Amino acid sequence: KRSVVIDMKSEAGLKAIHELVRTADVVVDNFRAGVMKRLSLGYEALSAINPGIICASGTGFGSTGPYAHKGGQDVLAQALTGVMEKTSDPSVPRSIYPTTLCDYTAGMHLVQGVLAALLQRERTGRGQKVRVSLYDSMIAMQMQEAAQWNAHGEVLNWAAMPLTGLFETTDGALVIVGAFKANPLQDICSALEIEDLSLEYPDLASHRNAKAHLHKRFQTVLATDTTEHWLARLEAHDLLCAPVRDLGAALKDPQTAINEMLVSIQTPCHGPVEFVGSPVHLSDAPLIVRHNPPLLGEHTEDVLEELAATAPSRELAQ
Repeated sequence: KRSVVIDMKSEAGLKAIHELVRTADVVVDNFRAGVMKRLSLGYEALSAINPGIICASGTGFGSTGPYAHKGGQDVLAQALTGVMEKTSDPSVPRSIYPTTLCDYTAGMHLVQGVLAALLQRERTGRGQKVRVSLYDSMIAMQMQEAAQWNAHGEVLNWAAMPLTGLFETTDGALVIVGAFKANPLQDICSALEIEDLSLEYPDLASHRNAKAHLHKRFQTVLATDTTEHWLARLEAHDLLCAPVRDLGAALKDPQTAINEMLVSIQTPCHGPVEFVGSPVHLSDAPLIVRHNPPLLGEHTEDVLEELAATAPSRELAQ
């Protein structure tokens, strides 16, 4: 990866970009709908230069429709698509998801679209436009919830599952997912060494009605010992559970190292720095970091010289 800085609104800068497009596979942008076309960098203009070019555009809300002109941002997509209404317990419904969930999701969808377009180009020789929006991505990420709503008019919220919850211990917290077993309530009670509440609450409907009571009973017991103690008890009964911890603890976990999710890269300004690795592991093509992340505009001169650009183009690019 090389970093080039070019003034797209200058004649020389536009010429340099058009020259780059001649040998490029993909052009990616995340401007509002219509901006690339106004800059003479839309698909029609670029495909005239390179018929195989793939133009991938990530917008807030799509290229047409009542929201197309609006600026997109992660929190806005959360609010408009229902995500903000269901990121926590239904008793406290509205909360901003504390990471850029929509940005990450839309980015992955954009990559999937680009890969599909590249595969089709292998067959047809032609490029195409790929469009993804934050809005569409978050609607798509709720496909099961949307099906439940369309079929039954009900909101599906996994945090509302009656035997799933977050509980405090003497030294932290843990989560229990009471599901995927014949009688999860009985197993939870056995792990906590309390009376078998499944005799009084034998089915999902009764679990839902008694959720507050059940969670209060669990919490009273779990608050008497450590997270490690209770995880051992719960896992012995083959119950899904995990400690609640911060990112720092997760990064120090041996599993993170074994999965090669941290890679050390030598940087020119800060020496060796650990970056997050790839969650995708290929058996025949392992991912290798060959170069450090480039500085902004680090390769502008080199790239423009390779294009045999004019001196004014190089000056404008900087």
